[in-house]
Amino acid sequence: MRKPPYALFPVTAALRAVLPALAIAGVSAQTKPETRAQKPVVMEHYVVDASKTHTLFMGADISVNLDKDLYAVRDVVGSSWVIDINGKDKVVSTREAPHNLKITPVLKLTEVSATITGFKKEAAYSFDNDPSVIITRGLTRAATTNSMLIGISQDAQHKADTIGNSALGAASLLATSDSQFGDSARLFTAMTTPAITHPAHLPPGTFFPPSNPLVPTTLGDGMSMSMALANQAATAAASQAASGPEPAGRLTTQGLDAMDVEFDISSATPLYNPYVVTITRFHDTRAKPGQVKSLVYARALDPIDSHVSHVHFSEDGFPFSYELVDFQLHIYNRGVEIATNLSAKRVELTRDEAFEYVKMEYIGAHRTDTLPAVPAMGRLPAELPNRLAAGKYTETFFVRVSKDGLAQEPFVDVACSKRIDDPFLEAVVRSLRFKPALAHGEPVEGITALNLTKLQF
Repeated sequence: MRKPPYALFPVTAALRAVLPALAIAGVSAQTKPETRAQKPVVMEHYVVDASKTHTLFMGADISVNLDKDLYAVRDVVGSSWVIDINGKDKVVSTREAPHNLKITPVLKLTEVSATITGFKKEAAYSFDNDPSVIITRGLTRAATTNSMLIGISQDAQHKADTIGNSALGAASLLATSDSQFGDSARLFTAMTTPAITHPAHLPPGTFFPPSNPLVPTTLGDGMSMSMALANQAATAAASQAASGPEPAGRLTTQGLDAMDVEFDISSATPLYNPYVVTITRFHDTRAKPGQVKSLVYARALDPIDSHVSHVHFSEDGFPFSYELVDFQLHIYNRGVEIATNLSAKRVELTRDEAFEYVKMEYIGAHRTDTLPAVPAMGRLPAELPNRLAAGKYTETFFVRVSKDGLAQEPFVDVACSKRIDDPFLEAVVRSLRFKPALAHGEPVEGITALNLTKLQF
């Protein structure tokens, strides 16, 4: 990529150099008698619009490598890329795309800019690695185990009481036909307790499960084994609950493995399809020193306008206890990158300075080409869209463009012999700036066709 031109505006620099010289010459001229005899010349006021209208910044062009072809990213849906293939949108999941992305740093010029405030980024826990989630899941498992084991114990006790009740007679045998929490309890216990404590199924014609020689059926005080297991689970649950208020930093985790990003954003120009892309370079502490990896994250945003919108998200996929090397945040709208106050190498330019930059880039990219003049910039009247919608100014006309990229009045014919007498249309044409016609790479005067309905600025 070419290095950015630092001497962007030779005309401006020349004026700064010439003005002091003119002032000195004027002072010395006043000392001559013949000059003092002449009447002073009154110069007309010339107002220079020095307002900063454009921003030059270092952006990033993002393309997806799919089926050995590169496709520029046009939009983001959720956290997936949207590319254009033969005029049709295709959604590419970011779970597949990060290993197939091409990111090209490039200088960009834009008239739209967004303001970001309160920007914060910090290492964080992913959801599954969050200490609060870990302790909550542990408490849930302990409570569930406790409840299931207590149910088994109570069920067994109720069966024993019913079977041993002589007043029920033969009806006591019906107690063996139902087992509260039976199969589900056994299945859950099989997943959470050692194999030797699994309660066995009742053999046909029996009332109690067979004894396990590895596990005593009662304790010294006559307490059933199932009740003992239930009490153990209850004690474990209480122990875990006691550590619930412990500060997150003291809980045992594998390390920080996410990035928490938060900021407020606004834009004077409404952005109807914005999305954010972050490019993070980091070092895995388990890798060799100096080895750097990259992680790209994308997320669609709600429409942005002059009102402040809050954005907060978390990026997963980092290794445990990673070291941050570099972090870039880019804002796009309908596939076009928008400058922000966080953009790298940001320079604010006036409209004339921006036009000089556009011309120099264009000429530099076509050093040997012969090309017609093409519209590059414009500050079109607000009422133009309404007039175009009403069917006015839809015809193609012709303008003569100077080698500096400036046009004057419009003409009906390509020979520019029949002028169009329309003050509004002439004002529109004069407000446009063109990439000049080129003859073997050199700027020349040219005539170009122009249709206002096809202008895209």
